[in-house]
Amino acid sequence: MIVTIDGPAGSGKSSAAHALAARLGFDFLDTGAMYRAVALAFLRRGIAFTDLHAIEAVLTDLRVDMPGDTILLDGEDVSRAIRTPEVSQAASKVATIPAVRWYLAEQQRATVVGRNMVCEGRDQGTFVFPQAECKFFLTADPQVRAERRCQELAAKGRVIPVEDVLKAQQERDARDASRDLAPMKAAMDARTIDTTHLTNEEVIAQLEKAARACLAPI
Repeated sequence: MIVTIDGPAGSGKSSAAHALAARLGFDFLDTGAMYRAVALAFLRRGIAFTDLHAIEAVLTDLRVDMPGDTILLDGEDVSRAIRTPEVSQAASKVATIPAVRWYLAEQQRATVVGRNMVCEGRDQGTFVFPQAECKFFLTADPQVRAERRCQELAAKGRVIPVEDVLKAQQERDARDASRDLAPMKAAMDARTIDTTHLTNEEVIAQLEKAARACLAPI
Protein backbone atom coordinates (compact mmCIF):
# COMPACT_ATOMS: atom_id res chain seq x y z
CA MET A 1 0.00 0.00 0.00
CA ILE A 2 1.14 3.54 -0.73
CA VAL A 3 0.48 6.36 1.73
CA THR A 4 1.24 9.88 0.52
CA ILE A 5 1.82 12.89 2.77
CA ASP A 6 2.12 16.23 1.01
CA GLY A 7 2.33 19.78 2.27
CA PRO A 8 4.57 22.83 2.64
CA ALA A 9 7.72 23.09 4.74
CA GLY A 10 7.05 23.43 8.45
CA SER A 11 3.71 21.63 8.33
CA GLY A 12 5.21 18.70 10.21
CA LYS A 13 4.97 16.23 7.36
CA SER A 14 8.56 14.93 7.50
CA SER A 15 8.59 13.91 11.16
CA ALA A 16 5.02 12.62 10.91
CA ALA A 17 5.82 10.56 7.82
CA HIS A 18 8.85 8.98 9.51
CA ALA A 19 6.81 8.07 12.57
CA LEU A 20 3.84 6.78 10.60
CA ALA A 21 6.06 4.52 8.51
CA ALA A 22 7.58 3.09 11.69
CA ARG A 23 4.20 2.44 13.30
CA LEU A 24 2.78 0.77 10.21
CA GLY A 25 5.95 -1.20 9.52
CA PHE A 26 6.23 0.50 6.11
CA ASP A 27 9.29 1.84 4.33
CA PHE A 28 9.73 5.61 4.09
CA LEU A 29 10.40 7.53 0.87
CA ASP A 30 12.04 10.91 1.49
CA THR A 31 11.48 12.62 -1.86
CA GLY A 32 13.11 15.82 -0.61
CA ALA A 33 16.36 13.90 -0.23
CA MET A 34 16.10 12.81 -3.85
CA TYR A 35 15.81 16.41 -5.03
CA ARG A 36 18.76 17.32 -2.85
CA ALA A 37 20.80 14.52 -4.43
CA VAL A 38 20.07 15.82 -7.92
CA ALA A 39 20.97 19.35 -6.79
CA LEU A 40 24.25 18.03 -5.39
CA ALA A 41 25.01 16.33 -8.70
CA PHE A 42 24.46 19.61 -10.58
CA LEU A 43 26.57 21.60 -8.13
CA ARG A 44 29.45 19.13 -8.37
CA ARG A 45 29.36 19.31 -12.15
CA GLY A 46 29.05 23.09 -12.21
CA ILE A 47 25.81 22.97 -14.19
CA ALA A 48 23.69 26.12 -14.27
CA PHE A 49 20.05 25.51 -13.40
CA THR A 50 19.08 27.41 -16.54
CA ASP A 51 21.09 25.14 -18.85
CA LEU A 52 18.33 22.73 -19.79
CA HIS A 53 20.41 20.84 -22.38
CA ALA A 54 23.15 20.10 -19.83
CA ILE A 55 20.56 19.14 -17.22
CA GLU A 56 18.83 16.67 -19.51
CA ALA A 57 22.19 15.18 -20.50
CA VAL A 58 23.15 14.61 -16.85
CA LEU A 59 19.78 13.09 -15.97
CA THR A 60 20.24 10.50 -18.71
CA ASP A 61 23.10 8.86 -16.80
CA LEU A 62 22.29 9.89 -13.21
CA ARG A 63 21.35 7.24 -10.65
CA VAL A 64 19.50 8.19 -7.48
CA ASP A 65 18.54 5.29 -5.21
CA MET A 66 17.01 5.02 -1.73
CA PRO A 67 17.65 1.61 -0.16
CA GLY A 68 16.22 2.07 3.31
CA ASP A 69 17.04 5.48 4.80
CA THR A 70 20.20 5.91 2.75
CA ILE A 71 20.35 8.14 -0.31
CA LEU A 72 22.76 7.02 -3.02
CA LEU A 73 24.00 9.19 -5.87
CA ASP A 74 25.61 7.06 -8.56
CA GLY A 75 26.28 4.46 -5.86
CA GLU A 76 27.81 6.94 -3.38
CA ASP A 77 26.19 7.45 0.01
CA VAL A 78 25.43 11.19 0.07
CA SER A 79 23.07 11.15 3.06
CA ARG A 80 25.21 13.72 4.91
CA ALA A 81 26.47 15.66 1.89
CA ILE A 82 22.96 16.68 0.84
CA ARG A 83 22.17 18.38 4.16
CA THR A 84 24.31 21.50 3.69
CA PRO A 85 22.68 24.97 3.34
CA GLU A 86 24.07 25.27 -0.20
CA VAL A 87 22.42 22.05 -1.32
CA SER A 88 19.16 22.97 0.44
CA GLN A 89 18.95 26.25 -1.48
CA ALA A 90 19.84 24.53 -4.75
CA ALA A 91 17.24 21.80 -4.23
CA SER A 92 14.48 24.42 -4.04
CA LYS A 93 15.51 25.73 -7.47
CA VAL A 94 16.03 22.27 -8.96
CA ALA A 95 12.50 21.29 -7.96
CA THR A 96 11.05 23.85 -10.38
CA ILE A 97 12.71 22.25 -13.42
CA PRO A 98 10.17 20.04 -15.28
CA ALA A 99 12.82 17.62 -16.56
CA VAL A 100 13.95 16.96 -13.00
CA ARG A 101 10.41 16.42 -11.74
CA TRP A 102 9.67 13.93 -14.55
CA TYR A 103 12.95 12.13 -13.89
CA LEU A 104 12.44 11.83 -10.13
CA ALA A 105 8.79 10.88 -10.48
CA GLU A 106 9.89 7.84 -12.48
CA GLN A 107 12.60 7.08 -9.91
CA GLN A 108 10.08 7.32 -7.08
CA ARG A 109 7.58 5.05 -8.85
CA ALA A 110 10.29 2.47 -9.45
CA THR A 111 11.38 2.66 -5.82
CA VAL A 112 7.98 1.69 -4.38
CA VAL A 113 7.35 -1.34 -6.60
CA GLY A 114 6.53 -4.33 -4.40
CA ARG A 115 6.85 -2.33 -1.16
CA ASN A 116 4.52 -0.81 1.43
CA MET A 117 5.62 2.82 1.52
CA VAL A 118 4.91 6.16 3.15
CA CYS A 119 5.89 8.82 0.60
CA GLU A 120 6.43 12.40 1.75
CA GLY A 121 6.73 15.43 -0.50
CA ARG A 122 4.76 18.11 -2.31
CA ASP A 123 3.23 16.26 -5.27
CA GLN A 124 3.07 12.64 -4.18
CA GLY A 125 -0.71 12.30 -4.03
CA THR A 126 -1.43 14.39 -7.12
CA PHE A 127 1.34 13.72 -9.64
CA VAL A 128 3.58 10.83 -8.63
CA PHE A 129 1.07 8.44 -7.04
CA PRO A 130 -2.44 9.57 -7.97
CA GLN A 131 -3.55 5.96 -7.44
CA ALA A 132 -2.32 5.86 -3.82
CA GLU A 133 -4.75 4.17 -1.46
CA CYS A 134 -4.31 6.68 1.35
CA LYS A 135 -3.50 10.39 0.95
CA PHE A 136 -2.90 13.25 3.35
CA PHE A 137 -2.15 16.95 2.98
CA LEU A 138 -0.66 18.70 6.02
CA THR A 139 -0.78 22.45 6.45
CA ALA A 140 -0.30 25.04 9.18
CA ASP A 141 -0.32 28.78 9.81
CA PRO A 142 2.65 30.37 7.95
CA GLN A 143 3.98 32.10 11.07
CA VAL A 144 3.88 28.85 13.04
CA ARG A 145 5.60 27.01 10.21
CA ALA A 146 8.39 29.60 10.13
CA GLU A 147 8.85 29.41 13.90
CA ARG A 148 9.10 25.62 13.71
CA ARG A 149 11.75 25.91 11.01
CA CYS A 150 13.71 28.37 13.13
CA GLN A 151 13.68 25.91 16.01
CA GLU A 152 14.94 23.12 13.73
CA LEU A 153 17.77 25.31 12.46
CA ALA A 154 18.66 26.50 15.97
CA ALA A 155 18.97 22.87 17.07
CA LYS A 156 21.58 22.48 14.32
CA GLY A 157 23.46 25.58 15.44
CA ARG A 158 22.05 27.96 12.84
CA VAL A 159 20.28 30.98 14.32
CA ILE A 160 18.21 32.81 11.70
CA PRO A 161 15.61 35.55 12.37
CA VAL A 162 12.08 34.25 11.99
CA GLU A 163 11.34 37.12 9.59
CA ASP A 164 14.01 35.85 7.20
CA VAL A 165 12.72 32.29 7.40
CA LEU A 166 9.16 33.48 6.82
CA LYS A 167 10.18 35.45 3.73
CA ALA A 168 12.08 32.50 2.23
CA GLN A 169 9.15 30.24 3.07
CA GLN A 170 6.68 32.53 1.29
CA GLU A 171 8.88 32.56 -1.81
CA ARG A 172 9.16 28.76 -1.77
CA ASP A 173 5.40 28.33 -1.29
CA ALA A 174 4.72 30.63 -4.23
CA ARG A 175 7.11 28.68 -6.48
CA ASP A 176 5.66 25.34 -5.42
CA ALA A 177 2.05 26.40 -5.89
CA SER A 178 2.50 28.19 -9.23
CA ARG A 179 4.75 25.85 -11.23
CA ASP A 180 3.19 24.46 -14.38
CA LEU A 181 4.11 20.82 -13.70
CA ALA A 182 2.84 19.19 -10.51
CA PRO A 183 2.04 22.30 -8.44
CA MET A 184 1.75 21.77 -4.69
CA LYS A 185 -1.89 21.29 -3.75
CA ALA A 186 -4.05 18.83 -1.89
CA ALA A 187 -5.30 15.90 -3.94
CA MET A 188 -9.08 15.86 -4.26
CA ASP A 189 -9.21 12.59 -2.34
CA ALA A 190 -6.67 13.60 0.33
CA ARG A 191 -7.48 14.20 3.98
CA THR A 192 -6.26 17.71 4.93
CA ILE A 193 -4.94 18.17 8.45
CA ASP A 194 -4.15 21.60 9.90
CA THR A 195 -1.30 21.01 12.36
CA THR A 196 -1.14 24.58 13.71
CA HIS A 197 -2.51 23.70 17.13
CA LEU A 198 -1.65 20.01 17.19
CA THR A 199 1.29 18.28 18.84
CA ASN A 200 3.39 15.95 16.75
CA GLU A 201 1.87 12.99 18.56
CA GLU A 202 -1.65 14.19 17.82
CA VAL A 203 -0.83 14.52 14.13
CA ILE A 204 0.70 11.05 14.00
CA ALA A 205 -2.30 9.57 15.81
CA GLN A 206 -4.68 11.02 13.23
CA LEU A 207 -2.54 9.75 10.36
CA GLU A 208 -2.23 6.29 11.85
CA LYS A 209 -5.95 5.94 12.52
CA ALA A 210 -6.85 6.91 8.96
CA ALA A 211 -4.10 4.78 7.42
CA ARG A 212 -5.17 1.70 9.37
CA ALA A 213 -8.72 2.26 8.17
CA CYS A 214 -7.37 2.09 4.62
CA LEU A 215 -5.52 -1.11 5.49
CA ALA A 216 -8.52 -2.80 7.09
CA PRO A 217 -10.25 -4.08 3.91
CA ILE A 218 -7.00 -5.60 2.56
